[in-house]
Amino acid sequence: MQSPWKILTVAPLFLLLSLQSSASPAYDDSSRPRDSNGHTCVGCVLVVSVIEQLAQVHNSTVQASMERLCSYLPEKLFLKTTCYLVIDKFGSDIIKLLSADMNADVVCHTLEFCKQNTGQPLCHLYPLPKETWKFTLEKARQIVKKSPVPKYSRSGSDICSLPLLAKICQKIKLAIEQSVPFKDVDSDKYSVFPTLRGYHWRGRDCNDSDQSVYPGRRPDNWDVHQDSNCNGIWGIDPKDGIPYEKKFCEGSQPRGIILLGDSAGAHFHISPEWITASQMSLNSFINLPTALTDELDWPQLSGVTGFLDSTVGIKEKSIYLRLWKRNHCNHRDYQNISRNGASSRNLKKFIESLSRNKMLDYPAIVIYAMIGNDVCNGKSDPVPAMTTPEKLYSNVMQTLKHLNSHLPDGSHVILYGLPDGTFLWDNLHNRYHPLGRLNKDVTYAHLYSFLNCLQVSPCHGWMSSNKTLRTLTSERAEQLSNTLKKIATSEKFTNFDLFYMDFAFHEIIQEWHKRGGQPWQLIEPVDGFHPNEVALLLFADRFWEKVQLQWPQILGKENPFNPQIKQVFGDQGGH
Repeated sequence: MQSPWKILTVAPLFLLLSLQSSASPAYDDSSRPRDSNGHTCVGCVLVVSVIEQLAQVHNSTVQASMERLCSYLPEKLFLKTTCYLVIDKFGSDIIKLLSADMNADVVCHTLEFCKQNTGQPLCHLYPLPKETWKFTLEKARQIVKKSPVPKYSRSGSDICSLPLLAKICQKIKLAIEQSVPFKDVDSDKYSVFPTLRGYHWRGRDCNDSDQSVYPGRRPDNWDVHQDSNCNGIWGIDPKDGIPYEKKFCEGSQPRGIILLGDSAGAHFHISPEWITASQMSLNSFINLPTALTDELDWPQLSGVTGFLDSTVGIKEKSIYLRLWKRNHCNHRDYQNISRNGASSRNLKKFIESLSRNKMLDYPAIVIYAMIGNDVCNGKSDPVPAMTTPEKLYSNVMQTLKHLNSHLPDGSHVILYGLPDGTFLWDNLHNRYHPLGRLNKDVTYAHLYSFLNCLQVSPCHGWMSSNKTLRTLTSERAEQLSNTLKKIATSEKFTNFDLFYMDFAFHEIIQEWHKRGGQPWQLIEPVDGFHPNEVALLLFADRFWEKVQLQWPQILGKENPFNPQIKQVFGDQGGH
């Protein structure tokens, strides 16, 4: 859930080797390591591993495998061009080193993308060479020393330093930092563009030149002349002269869904195809430009605000789609205010991107789901950097006061607890990572150790072989969950009622078991940390069941006019 995973935005592409900045900037949290060398090292090892494995799978030369990788990349965002430029810079040295049977760790230390600082342990993903590390590294350096290719300097290598791109880079960076759309002509926080915080993240604007038109607002004059709330329902029924919005939506209790979350809520996902040589093809990277411009998040497929059909073949739908099915007047009223690396500590820096007007808009269901980063960090000693119960109480109360000043009366807020993340190590540590499946040489235990050594792990506390540390992390998570529960039961606000729900991952595992699945199938395979699309949709299903049973008032009434809305307005303009 943390920004060190920005390295993976470019690892399959070679981009990291030429760019210090990521195409998908993640949230900068001062509590986590800032050593970009660690990020660079992870990216280099991933890239070189893919090159080596492509040559092995296709029984080709290293040169051919590099060219193959570049040929798979799309032209968009200059991905293919950048790949060929990087080959031109590093290809000769990589060929010589891999041809001399040096593994990815040795290659990256030789090219100085990985560095062992004085007094620090040697960080490596693969088993150490049979000969001593010092001897192997010196041998590799002699090979590179003879190379006629000039050494590459990483200084000033940021693509955003180019004069033509400086302004647009700054605008994109600002949009992502503030969690508002990059393209938003009328500055109403809604967009007609999908990525860069556009309608993948919040309902699509239906008039980007009018600030008073946006999803979630109460209709202007019953939308007689235009669709002021973008739900696709407007105009007058010629049979009786009654506005359709009044006829179909008045009294139906419309409401929106808003998520305040981290990378789990945003659905952080890296396709295994991007780093698995045996699966790569021309189709593997089709969605890569979209993923990069969405910060490697897939909110359009997330469990709370997803609006696209599932890609994993299960029947469960997102909470937003269930709200729409319950009442078609809720069309497009969703906001995913989630950030990679978000926590109770830094939410205040981007909560202003939430769009709700107390006087003009419908009530909303707000889910607060900071489920990891208050206990997760990559520090060598992660416990002191964890949020304390006292600090969490203060942070959450500040968030709730902000919500109370912005949400319309009749809204609802649900506080989600933190999980017990010990299931990560328990279910994954002895399984092979996608990079290790070809040669049976890299398990998740190896990956976790590598990331922890570099201090770039998204969660050292749970992604660790140290059982005591894993237990301490879960104990703190339980303390924070109890704090959230206490807030929900003791605090009152004027514009919303407050609820608490456990993040009961064990219930999801039980349900998946009933369907013949295994727990490890619920975790993102590349990062070995985030809940995947299946898990997120099962959580949505569990959320809906619990709310229907315990607090049905949160969901509003079923709209009896849904069939008529569909008959008159079809798909209501789509998403």
